[in-house]
Amino acid sequence: MNNTYRPEGMRIATKENKEALSCPEALEKAYRQGRILEAPALLCDNQMRLHVDLGCMRGLIEREEAVWCRPGESIKDIAVITRVGKPVSFKILGFGEEDGERIALLSRKAAQSECAVNFLSKLTPGDIIPAKVTHLENYGAFVDIGCGISSLLSIDCISVSRITHPRERLTAGMQIFVAVKSMDTELKRIFVTMKELLGTWEENAARFEAGQTVMGRVRSIESYGIFVELAPNLAGLAELRGSVGTPIRTAVGDLAAVYIKSILPERMKIKLVIIDSHADAEYPEAPRYFIDPAKTPRLDYWEYSPACSSRLIETIF
Repeated sequence: MNNTYRPEGMRIATKENKEALSCPEALEKAYRQGRILEAPALLCDNQMRLHVDLGCMRGLIEREEAVWCRPGESIKDIAVITRVGKPVSFKILGFGEEDGERIALLSRKAAQSECAVNFLSKLTPGDIIPAKVTHLENYGAFVDIGCGISSLLSIDCISVSRITHPRERLTAGMQIFVAVKSMDTELKRIFVTMKELLGTWEENAARFEAGQTVMGRVRSIESYGIFVELAPNLAGLAELRGSVGTPIRTAVGDLAAVYIKSILPERMKIKLVIIDSHADAEYPEAPRYFIDPAKTPRLDYWEYSPACSSRLIETIF
């Protein structure tokens, strides 16, 4: 049976996975077939072993089987501990007995190693793949691109509009699509990007018209104006004074009602006037993609800027 290599958590609720965990006989069949399965890790004991709830029996992942390591890396305890309470991918190594109880001997490392060899090693820049956000840092988001193997989505690759922290776009656990940006074959690392899937300047600007008043998010305040984001890949510049000529009182992160004065494709500019703004908690929404990965599985080239613009913004994969 051919395995598919999904981010952890995306297999656990599937019919095939549930059937494989339904009884000991089904587990034994999955073992013979070499299938990759998923189940929640409930406990990390004092020997750094993960105890996995298989439903019909208990599974055990020894510390050395908990993580597949890249060349030069070693297993860190934190990488094992942080799996508790989350789904883990694994292959069944066999069956044994502990304290008079029959248990399944599992390996997350084996699932990750197979994923690295059969899936990740065959990717090329421009390939579009599913990913799952695992955690956020100031410099970017780490995403699971298959069986718990992580990749960096750097902050500058999340969107064209500048953000101060990935939490303005993403949350841990969010399922997204990304494109392979580059690959370090020696270190077996893959770097990904998302902004190319969120539309060109023209595609985003087509959603708006001059004369409209719309909602946006204040992203930066400069000496010459206020940048207001209308979409992740589209921002406009608002005047420092409002519609009645009074100075604007707003702050980065505020939600703003803006009047669209003009849309200038040749200059890639949208001129705005802030009507009102107020502090508002930011809850990232699921990304809106302008590319359907089912129909466009890869990109060779992406041009953000309009053809009429003298400024060229592009990505060559």
